[in-house]
Amino acid sequence: MDKTTVNTELNILFSFLKEVISWRIKNPDGDIITYAPKLSLKDLDKSVTAQFITNMELSTIETIIFLLALTPHILPDFFLNCIAESYPSGTDLPQFGGVKGKQHRGILPTGETVQFIIAGNHIENRIDCMRFFTKASRFETHRILYLETMPSGEPLLSGKILLYPETLYLVTIGSIPPPKMSAQFPAEKLDTELSWDDLILNTKTISEIKELEIWLKYNNIFLEAWGMKNRVKAGYRTIFHGPPGTGKTLTAALLGKYTGKDVYRIDLSTVVSKYIGETEKNLSNLFDKAAHKNWILFFDEADAIFGKRTNVQSSNDKFANQEVSYLLQRVESHPGLVILATNFKDNIDEAFMRRFQSICEFQLPTGKERYLMWKTNLPEQLYLDPKIDLADIAEKYEVTGSNIINIIQYCSIKVLSLNTNTLHYDLLIEGIKKEYLKENKLF
Repeated sequence: MDKTTVNTELNILFSFLKEVISWRIKNPDGDIITYAPKLSLKDLDKSVTAQFITNMELSTIETIIFLLALTPHILPDFFLNCIAESYPSGTDLPQFGGVKGKQHRGILPTGETVQFIIAGNHIENRIDCMRFFTKASRFETHRILYLETMPSGEPLLSGKILLYPETLYLVTIGSIPPPKMSAQFPAEKLDTELSWDDLILNTKTISEIKELEIWLKYNNIFLEAWGMKNRVKAGYRTIFHGPPGTGKTLTAALLGKYTGKDVYRIDLSTVVSKYIGETEKNLSNLFDKAAHKNWILFFDEADAIFGKRTNVQSSNDKFANQEVSYLLQRVESHPGLVILATNFKDNIDEAFMRRFQSICEFQLPTGKERYLMWKTNLPEQLYLDPKIDLADIAEKYEVTGSNIINIIQYCSIKVLSLNTNTLHYDLLIEGIKKEYLKENKLF
């Protein structure tokens, strides 16, 4: 893409906004649709900003509001210069709205700025500006920008108009970087270099996983092309249950890998806060970010919140139950795939189980499955002592897939440290014993 062309297009967009502001200052009673300067997007298709305006099908008014929110991020002195050109002797121009930021030294536009530029002195049109900041507006449904919430007693439209961070990245660099794990976004991206061939499960579980893969691939066609989006809920909810190390997390990562969707793992035990309202706030941030991303949400340790609800005997019980109800509400309204993982299905409240479309059981592997896991995961460079009978080892020692990986890693590092490439029987047994003792199992 030609940078000169892109810069020219951005200059055209900001020049248009400047002309509109100058026009409004000179014509406070003028109708913006009829008399304000016009913008043609026909020839503006090179910059990501112009493409965004076109793709979002923003109207002229919506484009002006969008440019108002974008401008401080690129031209911090823009609004100060606009006002100074119209009033070289200086003016407060309170009708323009806008506030100073804590660090930003220019003007940050507010809802009042929108009222002034879009409606001028027309009372009805000023009132109508409220609709641009409702949940039904294009700005909110596509998570483009929002109006800052004001403290009680302050006019609603005195809040700053703010771009969602994802929108800012999209209209400046053309892509959205993956979010970083934080208190505001308590999730980490799951990736894997493995394939379906590396996942060894029983036939029943594999069949249930394939159903999820099919849903991910064809649900949008069902909703959009077949016209069913008003008849069924957009999302899908499933529970993965089974002992640790049986493949629940790997399965979620593989579903994302083979359907081209990002998978984010949320450890609910880290999200729950002792402070009232904090848990809901943390989860709200997460679901809001995920709403239009087509992500798979994988909730690990789900029983941390989805455990059996208690009878309300104290205020703590009341708020704990509120957290559960809030999470269930957000899970049900999420348009993508939500996976709740738990080690013990019986820990999940039965009332919640009925809200999920499927339940996938991850059982401890059989001897035959363990043998395949050993064969699949042993490095080619590692030679086995003739005393080692893998089939016998697999049958005798009841370990999970993650146990087997840990044992192979431990034994391989030991072998390398001994300057050899042969795994002896005693070392293998030592590695198995370590896993048993780690889980307090009788060896």
